[in-house]
Amino acid sequence: MLAAGLPRVLCRLAARRCPAGLPPPQSAWRGGARGEQGGGRTAFPRRRWARPVGGALGFLGALSLFPRDAEEDGEDAIILLLKKAKLSVMKGELGEAEQVLHQALRLSHQSDNRKAIVYTYSMMANVAFMRGQLDNAEKLYKASMSYLLAGDTKEDDNAILEMSLKLASIYAAQKQHKLALAGYEFCILTLEEKIAKQKDLPEDVLPAEEKANTRLLLGMSLDSYARYLLNINQLPMAQKMYEKALQISNDVQGETHPQTVVLMNDLATVLDAQGHYDEAYSYVKRAAELAKETQHPEEHMVLNNLAAILMHKEDFLQAKQVYKEALKQAQQKGDVASVQHIQEELAELAKRRKGSK
Repeated sequence: MLAAGLPRVLCRLAARRCPAGLPPPQSAWRGGARGEQGGGRTAFPRRRWARPVGGALGFLGALSLFPRDAEEDGEDAIILLLKKAKLSVMKGELGEAEQVLHQALRLSHQSDNRKAIVYTYSMMANVAFMRGQLDNAEKLYKASMSYLLAGDTKEDDNAILEMSLKLASIYAAQKQHKLALAGYEFCILTLEEKIAKQKDLPEDVLPAEEKANTRLLLGMSLDSYARYLLNINQLPMAQKMYEKALQISNDVQGETHPQTVVLMNDLATVLDAQGHYDEAYSYVKRAAELAKETQHPEEHMVLNNLAAILMHKEDFLQAKQVYKEALKQAQQKGDVASVQHIQEELAELAKRRKGSK
């Protein structure tokens, strides 16, 4: 019974964040398309995790392999091309970014600049990932990792682990479930072991910021894995991953951080899908309060989820009021997909109210 209702649940999941073609899973979370495909759900743009420094990428970023002063000088032709490519990505001009990156890659090879080659490959992989060119993205991520591992980079380096996470997401999208599962487990277990080893290191050995960066990357991994598990209907395990990701986001980024609000909403969705309506309501109610307090750009999506859970609790009157507020905000923001979805939910609500009489 719960499985039959999963597509509607997926429509409400505020998972955000991946290019078209990738499975749920929302941080992160980003890309040119509005969220990920899968069950027709509306989604938060991905990714709202604070970008960890020195390795964890974020879909619009690249590896921090160049010294900061060299990047800031802006005199090197390769660096200028990479900056131009980044700007094109930020504008959503992904085709232009790809062309510029090919120029940067040629110059990098000509000058035998190993760091530039890795940096460029990672950016090219991100662009391919965002365009939904998964086979190409897979090859480029593997090329980046090969260059890194051929040097002095260790397997538990955050740069390697984030690219491994993206590969797991690609395998999930391609329904290569064994590879996806192995990838997610490798990232999570390796990061947990790394965090345990770093825990008691003094500040002069490992700065607190670097420890926080690794925890954020673990949070990203748990979040992505949770969305994958939801997509294959492994709801109890998805719940467990979301709980861990939420704890990390709350500890490191704070309760009012946009990603924390997103994860509260996602956790509520998974609880709701299992019929745990009261617990789901407590999370989504708090998420809605925080979204309003912080003027979260996706408040209307949180309200949509709140209304759906109220409907499942058979509080039809309150559900209708919340749906109307969500619809009003979606219309004001010009979010056509959300407007359509909320209107469909209002129609479903009307049917349920009629059937309950």
